Amino acid sequence: MTTTARPQTGYVPATQETLAHQVLAALGQHRMATTDQLREMLGVSRQSVAEAVNRLRTAELVGFIQLPGGRTRAWFLDVEGVRISRDWPELRGRPAYPVTTATAASLRTAHTLTVVRTHLAFARDARAREDEHGFLDWTPEVSHQLPDGERLIADALLRYTLTTGEVRAKLRAFVEVDRGTMSAERLASKLIEYARFRTYEPVAPGGRRSTEAAQAVTGPAWQRWYPRFPRVLFVLTGGGRRALANRIADLRAMAAEHPQVAAMARQVPLGAAVLEDIEEQGPGAPVWTRLGERPGPCGWAEL
Repeated sequence: MTTTARPQTGYVPATQETLAHQVLAALGQHRMATTDQLREMLGVSRQSVAEAVNRLRTAELVGFIQLPGGRTRAWFLDVEGVRISRDWPELRGRPAYPVTTATAASLRTAHTLTVVRTHLAFARDARAREDEHGFLDWTPEVSHQLPDGERLIADALLRYTLTTGEVRAKLRAFVEVDRGTMSAERLASKLIEYARFRTYEPVAPGGRRSTEAAQAVTGPAWQRWYPRFPRVLFVLTGGGRRALANRIADLRAMAAEHPQVAAMARQVPLGAAVLEDIEEQGPGAPVWTRLGERPGPCGWAEL
């Protein structure tokens, strides 16, 4: 009797990415993060993250700067780290705004790490509520075209899946993080940019619709990317309670007084909250002020 030999099983690659890969992807997505932020973002021990970033540093894939106080490092992708990770599926299509030198990193540290803090507040709340929001569901520096060659650049685009029993609701939001470094008037004027983007339809010279618009669903340009226009969330920090309350009042005034913004506020959920409140109570808690006509605090998903 003849027997048929079983074919040799070839190498089967692991389906789970290594921690080093996840660290590179997280830094490619968020531009910069501290060791503790990476630990929380990836859900692993601090020692594991420290070992991973030190190996990547030895391989000249990541660099770091020392934050004031001298004990905390903020990590970023080095030139070679950017090169090897830019075509990974999870990072494909990300705009190329890497921080690849210590000098560039030092100029962007405060804002970039504050944006990461905001993301982590949403991620913690999602875990507590058994919703879905991972480190790749937060995309910093999302850019869209406006009329006259201008661009709207949101500090981040939030993707979040609410899970209630068998019901799943996918929410999106543009997030603006303000550390008190711009004037209150300039901050409030960001609402005008979002209102302009909401009604913007690209038109080619001569009145013909542009190639970009022709490829889109009939209607405003935002429909190319989003099934519904995302919420707009302002997260404020860097000032006393009175100063932050005044900024929120200025945002509400803009939503009431500017015709385009008022029209948007009737259709699009708009809200503002203090970062420290979000971190302490969670963004799902009633810490948000509605910028439209309806008064009263609420969670961000109820805006």
